[in-house]
Amino acid sequence: MANVVSIAAAAASLPWDVEAVRADFPALAQLVNGHPLVYLDNAATAQKPRAVLAALENYYQRDCANIHRSVHQLGERATEAYERARRTAQAFLGAAEPREIVFTRGTTEAINLVAATYGAANLRAGDEILLTGMEHHSNIVPWQLLAERTGARVKVAQVNDRGEVEMEEFERQLSPRTRIAAFGHISNALGTVNPVAEWTERAHAAGAVVLVDGAQSAPHLPIHLSALGCDFFAFSGHKVFGPTGIGVLWGRAELLEAMPPYQGGGDMIASVSFERTTYNRIPYKFEAGTPHIAGAIGLGAALEYLQTLGMARAAAYEQDLASYGAERLAALPGVRMIGQARERTAVFSLVVEGVHPHDVATVLDTEGIAVRAGHHCAQPIMDRFGVPATTRASLAFYNTRGEVDRLAEGLEKVRRIFQC
Repeated sequence: MANVVSIAAAAASLPWDVEAVRADFPALAQLVNGHPLVYLDNAATAQKPRAVLAALENYYQRDCANIHRSVHQLGERATEAYERARRTAQAFLGAAEPREIVFTRGTTEAINLVAATYGAANLRAGDEILLTGMEHHSNIVPWQLLAERTGARVKVAQVNDRGEVEMEEFERQLSPRTRIAAFGHISNALGTVNPVAEWTERAHAAGAVVLVDGAQSAPHLPIHLSALGCDFFAFSGHKVFGPTGIGVLWGRAELLEAMPPYQGGGDMIASVSFERTTYNRIPYKFEAGTPHIAGAIGLGAALEYLQTLGMARAAAYEQDLASYGAERLAALPGVRMIGQARERTAVFSLVVEGVHPHDVATVLDTEGIAVRAGHHCAQPIMDRFGVPATTRASLAFYNTRGEVDRLAEGLEKVRRIFQC
């Protein structure tokens, strides 16, 4: 895969100082249950660097005002910071124009926005929406709701035993009736990196518009929209080391311009009378009401931080952790890894024989190790592998091999406690 080649080149030329990076994240320095924190729940939400915390504090202490309509200095400073964050998101994704960046509450709202606007305006009874068997609920339920409203049909490209969707299966599920294809770039439950550029090419050839759920890829891979070729891309701020309650929908300008508004209210209008309302230009047409101003500013700071670190360097370091973790955890007796895709990130979905995942996570927490236990909002993939839940350890560029060792030691303690 092209990404892997570029990542490997970055790793060879630029060493990663993980201790210096960790110093940027205050939360990592704490003790939990008397142990140094090992934070391995990054697929759920990531920790925040000082640059993000400072940006939030500066807004609330110095520039706290509403945006776009204020003529006083605080409002002008807040507006500039908010719009600078939009330009930063544009650069981070390699988008053509700032107006293609819509701020949302996160990936979930971004997908719902596309389903409720583009989908409702363009789908009819008998049309098809293609998903994959490893999607997050946020990339399933909005399309089911759309199908119920329009009479369209949801189809699913199924997952093989390794946790991959093979190209033949993806192509088999495409048809002349496919109008939308929506799929995750990286599986939050398995860590599988999907060939989304190739899928997009096939979907476009079938006449479909493509949405990529980038919630898990934006924090871990360099994103180049021109290389992906998709029509919509969504990600969440809190997973890219920014605030909660903020995210980005990128869409091609011509599609956004043709789509109806998602919500009505202030700032999404050009003029209002009781007889007729005209709508604002994009992206403001989709940003009704007072937005999460601090969140957008904090997200901009997070993306600037990631650009300073270098996404290729960070991804190269994480690839090393992924390889080390897969080998270390596979050697543990009584521990099974769900999903072993050939292209994967440092996400390990684990089953300890004879122990409920919640019990595994509880024991690990006593050791200061934070992991996730449950179905990870991905029940269909749990059903596919015949498990109700897993214990998921998900790593980021501030994690270390030593922390992987701590996880392995914690899992060995679980087995001793439960005598399995």
